[in-house]
Amino acid sequence: MDQSADAKRGAKPAGKRPRLVARFVAISWRDLAVTFLPILLVSAIAIWAAVRLIQPAPPDTLTISTGPRGSTFWNAAQRYKEILARNRVKLIVLDSEGSAENLRRLLDPNAKVDVAFVQDGIAKGKTDGLMSLGSVAYVPVAIFYHGPSVEWLSQFKGQRIAIGAEGSGTRELALALLAANGITPGGPTKLLPLSGDDAAKALVDGKIDAAFLTGDSAQPPVMVKLFRTPNIQFYDFTQAHAYAGRFPYLTRIELPMGSLDLGKNIPSKTLQMVAPTAELVARTSLHPALSDLLIEAAREVHGKATVLQRAGDFPAPLAHDFPISDDAARYYKSGKSFLYRTLPFWIASLADRLLVVLVPIIVVLIPGLRLVPSLYAWRVRSRIYRWYGALIAIERGALSETSQAERDTLIERLDAIEEAVNGLKMPLAYADQFYVLREHIGFVRERLTRPREAHAEAQETAPPAAEPPADAGAPAQAAEQETAQAVEEKAEHEGQHEGQPQQAADADRDGQISSDAPRAGQAGPTHIA
Repeated sequence: MDQSADAKRGAKPAGKRPRLVARFVAISWRDLAVTFLPILLVSAIAIWAAVRLIQPAPPDTLTISTGPRGSTFWNAAQRYKEILARNRVKLIVLDSEGSAENLRRLLDPNAKVDVAFVQDGIAKGKTDGLMSLGSVAYVPVAIFYHGPSVEWLSQFKGQRIAIGAEGSGTRELALALLAANGITPGGPTKLLPLSGDDAAKALVDGKIDAAFLTGDSAQPPVMVKLFRTPNIQFYDFTQAHAYAGRFPYLTRIELPMGSLDLGKNIPSKTLQMVAPTAELVARTSLHPALSDLLIEAAREVHGKATVLQRAGDFPAPLAHDFPISDDAARYYKSGKSFLYRTLPFWIASLADRLLVVLVPIIVVLIPGLRLVPSLYAWRVRSRIYRWYGALIAIERGALSETSQAERDTLIERLDAIEEAVNGLKMPLAYADQFYVLREHIGFVRERLTRPREAHAEAQETAPPAAEPPADAGAPAQAAEQETAQAVEEKAEHEGQHEGQPQQAADADRDGQISSDAPRAGQAGPTHIA
């Protein structure tokens, strides 16, 4: 019987209890890597987008189309070349017939021209892909003629007029002004392709009746010579306001009295003129850093005062035929950026591009790093909390009426959970939560094993089974023994609950038995005698 009880007492629950094999580390690098991965991925995408949008390094070579060799704009481009060379940018200067040819080169993708001087009013077709860096100078129209005074351009009808060379801005402007007065090619008026000194000489020699001079051909020395030539007069644009209203790209300007020669008072009175502006036109692919360099050069070359302009009038964000570029508008509004003001050009260019990459890092990565501790804690805790769902399900199974086989299955599941939990690799900072989970696993295990242990204890405390009867009278003897045992147990139970009154009654009964004992003794001897 004792061996059977010991065997039942030593019975183990189903499944093998796992031993503790958890590894504790200072930090879980795997969890840290998983935490960093989304932040690094978002930062990489932001940097990739920034790199795609970033401008490449500015080229070290530019090509500009100007005008005839020795002209005002050709000479201006030579000064541009010197200024850009200070920043190690090479400028290739191309001469041309004038604004019309410059525009054709800009529109031709095979011409490889980056920037050019273009007079306003000559762009007739599509100019997509071009932008203006601003106007750099006035291009005044000076008309000299033979004969009596002329008040309107229409009075030149039927005469010989020099309107400039083919492809020049002078020719385009002269044709527009004459057409507004009813004078067109092919009519009685002879329109001759003479310009500059050739036109002035032909006028002095009497070979032509009038000449349109602009730009270089209208330089002060040429104009003074014509003013001093007998029978040659200067056309005063008395309708200058009307022309400026009719042609938006024209500006009314004045040639002050004595401005060409104070000593001889040339001109002898203030004269009115009209003038388009010359724009510095570039392709939209021009690098923003080079745009700033060109405008800075234009300010140095064209910003001085002249007879027809004040200091600082040019360059200016005056655009007519072409839209002003965003970079030029920014420059005219706030000047060069901080980097280009404080650093050499190429270093500033590199720093400017690096900033484009650093911005997404600052905006995305740094705030993301602030989330790393919280994400890391959530990652580690989730490896602990994920087992509570299965643990709750097992506990609910333990609370319900289940058979022993079902409880054994639940214990096996619990063993599997504990085995997995003990195999976790946990940072030391979260050891307390790990042991709390193991404590909860032990609590559920206790609930599962309690019914089995109670059953084993009941078997140990139960009375031994009765032996088989030896003879026929055994049943009666067994019944008498059971009855006597029951009476004794009942008396013992009643005695425990009756307390002192029962003890007093027992004492009286004992006393009575004692008092009866002598009488029995006395009777004894009498009987023997």
